Amino acid sequence: MKQERRPLLQAPAVQALFVLCISFMLALVASQIFGRVAGFVLSPLIFSVLHGALAALIARWRRMASWWPVMLFLFPIAVLLVNALHLPPALFLGGFLFLLLLFWSTFRSQVPFYPSGRPVWDAVAGLLPSGRPLRVIDIGSGLGGAVLHLAAQRPDSTFTGIELAPLPWLVSRLRARLLHSRGNFIRGDYTRLAFADYDVIFAYLSPAAMTALWQKAAAEMRPGSLLLSYEFPIRGVPPDFQVRPQERGPILFGWHMGGKR
Repeated sequence: MKQERRPLLQAPAVQALFVLCISFMLALVASQIFGRVAGFVLSPLIFSVLHGALAALIARWRRMASWWPVMLFLFPIAVLLVNALHLPPALFLGGFLFLLLLFWSTFRSQVPFYPSGRPVWDAVAGLLPSGRPLRVIDIGSGLGGAVLHLAAQRPDSTFTGIELAPLPWLVSRLRARLLHSRGNFIRGDYTRLAFADYDVIFAYLSPAAMTALWQKAAAEMRPGSLLLSYEFPIRGVPPDFQVRPQERGPILFGWHMGGKR
């Protein structure tokens, strides 16, 4: 099943950029009106607050996700405060390149870098079918901790991690080589994988990705295979079981594929 990719202009981060540009122009018009009518010149701080407030209002009007109005309100103020520090431009370039390598196309996929942890890996290990070799993949494998841990626990099985961002993928490869792990890491987009090739799929993505993940899993995964998602359920699809790896922590959801619903 070939998934449709979200058009670039529909990506929330790109929409947020448009909102910031439009609200900036509106803030400029408002500052001109204040200057001519009331003789009041907006200070940089007041202008930034106005810019952010307009951006937040537009985001609410556009019905963007709840966190966007807050982020858009704070962004112009944060830019003003950082600019006041007079930091060298090379520092910003270095920070941008580092974040680009770490998050890559998060603006489009809406799947940021989410590390899990040892309790989650142990919970996944306890859910893996025993008595036969398995092909397991961690989609969005980050720094590779889950794959490395599971590969050490189940040497009879094959564990693969797929990661789109270059820096986490590279770290995963280096860790596997240093540890002489049998875990395998590939760089790419999990939406282009053939889910039918795997017995177990583990995901720690984001709420925005879950519907598309389920559509692909339901169409491609073989009967008897297992889909696991940490923290994020699938809207409208009740899980077959739930496990809480840590007390008061997020839930690990599971679905046995191929059954009637």
